[in-house]
Amino acid sequence: MIAAQDLHSELQFPQETESQLSSDTDFEDPDGRSAKTGKARKGKKALGDKAKGVGAGRGPGVGRVNGHHQENGMENMTLFEVVKAGKSATQAVVDDWIEAYKHDRDVALLDLINFFIQCSGCRGAVSGEMFRNMQNSEIIRKMTEEFDEDSGDYPLTLSGPQWKKFRISFSDFIAVLVRQCQYSIIYDEYMMDTIISLLTGLSDSQVRAFRHTSTLAAMKLMTALVNVALNLSINMDNTQRQYEAERNKAVAKRANDRLELLLQKRKELQENQDEIENMMNAIFKGVFVHRYRDAIAEIRAICIEEIGVWMKLYSDAFLNDSYLKYVGWTMHDKQGEVRLKCLTALQGLFYSRELGARLELFTSRFKDRIVSMTLDKEYDVAVQAIKLLTLVLQSSDEVLTAEDCESVYHLVYSAHRPIAVSAGEFLFKKLFSHQGPEEEGLPRRGRQSLNGSLIKTTVFFFLESELHEHGAYLVDSLWDCGSDLLKDWETMISLLLDEPMPGEEALTDRQETALVEIMLCAIRQACECHPPVGRATGKRVLTAKEKKTQLDDRTRITEMFAVALPLLLAKYCVDIDKVTNLLQIPKYFDLDIYTTGRLEKHLDALLRQIWEVQDKHTDTEVLEACSTTYHSLCNEEFTIFNRVDIARSQLLDELVDKFDRLLEDFLQEGEEPDEDDAYQVLSTLKKISAFHNAHDLSKWDLFTSNYRLLNTGLQNGDMPEQIVIHAMQCTHYIILWHLAKVSDGTSLKGDMVTLRKQMRAFCLMCQRYLNSINTAVKEQAFTILCDLLLIFSHQIMSSGREQLEPLVYTPDSSLQAELLNFILDQVFIDQDDDSSTDGQQDDEASKIEALHKRRNLLAAYCKLIVYNVVEMNTGADIFKQYMRYYNDYGDIIKDTMSKTRQIDKVQCAKTLVLSLQMLFNDMLSELGFNVDRSSSAFCGIKELARRFSLTFGLDQMKTREAIAMLHKDGIEFAFKEPSPQGEGGPPLNVAFLDILSEFSSKLIRQDKRTVHMYLERFMTFQMALQREDCWLPLISYRNSLQVGGDDDTMSIISGISSRGSTVRSKKSKPAAASKRKLPEENSCSSTDAVWMNREQNVQTPVMMHSPHLTSTVLRDPKKMRPEDSYAAAYAMPTEQHPHQPVPPQQQQHHPHQDTIDYNTQVTWMLTQRQQAEARQQQERVSMHYAKMRNHIRRGSGLMEDDEEPIVEDVMMSSEDRLEDINEGMDFDTMDIDLPASKNRRERTELKPDYFDPSSIMDDSVLNVSMF
Repeated sequence: MIAAQDLHSELQFPQETESQLSSDTDFEDPDGRSAKTGKARKGKKALGDKAKGVGAGRGPGVGRVNGHHQENGMENMTLFEVVKAGKSATQAVVDDWIEAYKHDRDVALLDLINFFIQCSGCRGAVSGEMFRNMQNSEIIRKMTEEFDEDSGDYPLTLSGPQWKKFRISFSDFIAVLVRQCQYSIIYDEYMMDTIISLLTGLSDSQVRAFRHTSTLAAMKLMTALVNVALNLSINMDNTQRQYEAERNKAVAKRANDRLELLLQKRKELQENQDEIENMMNAIFKGVFVHRYRDAIAEIRAICIEEIGVWMKLYSDAFLNDSYLKYVGWTMHDKQGEVRLKCLTALQGLFYSRELGARLELFTSRFKDRIVSMTLDKEYDVAVQAIKLLTLVLQSSDEVLTAEDCESVYHLVYSAHRPIAVSAGEFLFKKLFSHQGPEEEGLPRRGRQSLNGSLIKTTVFFFLESELHEHGAYLVDSLWDCGSDLLKDWETMISLLLDEPMPGEEALTDRQETALVEIMLCAIRQACECHPPVGRATGKRVLTAKEKKTQLDDRTRITEMFAVALPLLLAKYCVDIDKVTNLLQIPKYFDLDIYTTGRLEKHLDALLRQIWEVQDKHTDTEVLEACSTTYHSLCNEEFTIFNRVDIARSQLLDELVDKFDRLLEDFLQEGEEPDEDDAYQVLSTLKKISAFHNAHDLSKWDLFTSNYRLLNTGLQNGDMPEQIVIHAMQCTHYIILWHLAKVSDGTSLKGDMVTLRKQMRAFCLMCQRYLNSINTAVKEQAFTILCDLLLIFSHQIMSSGREQLEPLVYTPDSSLQAELLNFILDQVFIDQDDDSSTDGQQDDEASKIEALHKRRNLLAAYCKLIVYNVVEMNTGADIFKQYMRYYNDYGDIIKDTMSKTRQIDKVQCAKTLVLSLQMLFNDMLSELGFNVDRSSSAFCGIKELARRFSLTFGLDQMKTREAIAMLHKDGIEFAFKEPSPQGEGGPPLNVAFLDILSEFSSKLIRQDKRTVHMYLERFMTFQMALQREDCWLPLISYRNSLQVGGDDDTMSIISGISSRGSTVRSKKSKPAAASKRKLPEENSCSSTDAVWMNREQNVQTPVMMHSPHLTSTVLRDPKKMRPEDSYAAAYAMPTEQHPHQPVPPQQQQHHPHQDTIDYNTQVTWMLTQRQQAEARQQQERVSMHYAKMRNHIRRGSGLMEDDEEPIVEDVMMSSEDRLEDINEGMDFDTMDIDLPASKNRRERTELKPDYFDPSSIMDDSVLNVSMF
């Protein structure tokens, strides 16, 4: 009998074999080629030798190795290799091993031990000597030392179909092994003792591979033992029944021999069950109790998954509070994978009503946690939590309170469809699945049917949820479980049209509106067969069955609503919401049924009702719905086209005639139009605009009348705003329909000329309306202008439409300026400045609506920038608002920057720096000339520059030219204006260099030198010597060009004193540096940036060439004297060379500069350099290993897979030496290359990996008592 504490005892392995198994070579030879050829790795025993040691001398096992037939081509293969190959049935593999065990159990058990070791990815093997003489813990320690896998991967974590199959085969092998040994071998107090002791020891290892593999093996072993215990329990019950039946017989008929036999059998079964229970107890206390809290989520998930299996298989033993508490505690795990296993384990229990009844105490304790998991951040966990609550609901209606249910109800509106569908199933089970005895005799369809009451319940729920605009989401959530109910359109029509029965409560107006919306959403779902917007997970191809169902539903809808829709429209003709929804139903009709079903009279009735609706309504939504319905019915492919076209033409003729007549009266000179005339004109214009959106009204020539109306409004200035807005919209539709005819080639010869004149005249009209005092009119004019400029831009000639070139319209500078001013005045405003309503809720809603409107206006203008309709530099006024209005428009502005960069990287960079210059000028005008670099305004500009820098990405070569031009423009701007303090003071904009330094990290090394040279053109000798605070931007910017770079490790002295010298990185080889010298000094990819190439050959006026000095170590900047770092760097020559241009800045501000001897400067610089190198000589000796590294050719990708450097690989002889080295190095700019670790993965895997309660659970879980 095994107790838990016995597992760590001094277990001595049996004695027998002396051979040592060779390590698994699968990781080096995944195809098993070494096994086939008989070759072995150096230092390892060959497989043939191993076979002689392990398989020799077997009597019954002749022709077998490791229990496997040689005829299968698996001779000389270990158990691990056979299971991994998966070519043999698990049953046969286990049977052969059992046969070998019966012949020589020590050798067979050694094979099994090595099987578990090799399944962990360990290359070592337990030898016969170790098997006989070493304790269990010593063997595991020895295997840990031989665990030298480089990658850190092991079979259970490897990807690929082979290794996924291996995990299944591994689990099956353990299950079959126990099943085949359940009658004798597992009770020999030898095999199971050894296996359990080994797995328990391995599960406590610090090596993850050992711990993970042994935990999986132990849990599968436990599951197999649970099955054995269950079989024993059943056999004991059967034996007991047989014994009772035999004993109850009469004495004459009783068989005493049979009674004794049954008693003996029951005693043996009881002993076996006690033994199995001790084994299970040992595994549970030795492995599960420790590993269910392991730091690795996969290990915790294995434990929880298997305990769920035990409780379901052997509920009498495991379905109690002592085991359930582990699942309840682990539901607080921080890893979604573990929480998911908890929920699936509980689902397996709640599926059975019998088991669910035994979970009442657990449910009451952990119900709140399960309910809260419906809002889990992991969608899969939330879905399973809702499904678990659905099973809890099925097991008992009293467990979940109304508040618990309501927390699930609202998830039917979730954007994540699996969550919504699960919540819909919960809702359907809760509200619709309970039928009382009084409902059993109700009819199947109609108002009095069971579905009638269920549909009412759905309507009540929809109204109570207060999300009336999301009926499509509710229908989609209920579709999978309640499609039959939602497709009962006959009952819905009956509820809307039929009078209520005596004693029946009629639907209210709100309920009828909700029912109409639900009915429309169900029709759409049935005909389109895809979720609403926001829930679609991709286009799904319908199956043949789904297509047939779709066609059948569409036929039913047409047959049913072709008759009922006219009646519904007649009843709700004056209700805007109901009519708008009802008019959308015909677009889902199968129009052939009007002819085949002889339903023409119902079509005429529908057309009459549509005419009635448009005549009574002026609401835009209703009129657009009428227009859409006519468009759906006017399909030339169907025979009903002529009938519908005649009705449409009659309607439009009447509307146009009425409009012309009213317009003449409205525009009569000398008469003041009254409100009634204005209303009549507006209502007729709304109807014409709504129909013109979907129908071509070109034959009625509406442009003249609308243009006349707009022109009169400009002249008089008293035109009602709604008339102007709809007149603009109608004119816009006229031009678009005219363009469509011209593009198709169906127009006449002079139509293009007419279109060009009308388009330009209308654009001019809209431009004039941009100055209107009415905001709504200006917004309409701006929107239409942006659309027309985009449509009639140069893009119109794409796709082979060169004949439309005369229609191209490019806005002039005045129009571009007016559009930009509109954006700045109407879009970039504070939320509080916008007008709002009085009510708090209405005020919030109006603010959101106003924000959406402003976002649309900004997006319309940004499209003009992206498609190059307006100048790209106009985007500077937009880009500069990026930080201030980030919450409102950040996504639009960022996307615009991205698109413009794709078009022209250089121009985009110029626009970005222009926006920064604008902000800088605004700051100067507001705060004055003395710039405070700690002010919020300056810090805001600098932060904006940092954000702009991040948008350039990590590929410096792609943005090289753009970044260089950005620096060029920034430098020119910084030195553009003279100092307001007079001669000797810093330039007015010199603080801009501090902002510009945010982009220095995006320069490659060659361009840093070029930009630095360009900066020196604007500098004078006195500027270089200045150290006051006002010159700090210049100093920091120059430093960023010299040292600021991740891979630019340069000597400070050589970097700041030399322009032509070759500066070598610490990581570079001397030879490589000399080879790169020429391209570095002449590299430039820009055709526009000629200044970059020209400066390579022209000496800077204020700088001279210094000797080519290099340094292998980096001096600490703090230890350098000021004269070392700056004085020598900016020595002024006596006179300029003839070929060197003198910048105007120098001519104006420094006319009397002192004469300094050039040779004296060079001599002084060389002396300082020699002294500096002498002081560093001792440090160079200590850093000899760093120099030597430059001469070692390392393989490509040596450290590519390392997530972090392993610093412990570099060992120093003393701490004092290390401090000396650190003193002479700047680790912020130096990359240290460490030698590759031979066993770097092993080091990270051997770190203490014990369970930290705070890492996976809340503190409240660890100390809580369950009951």
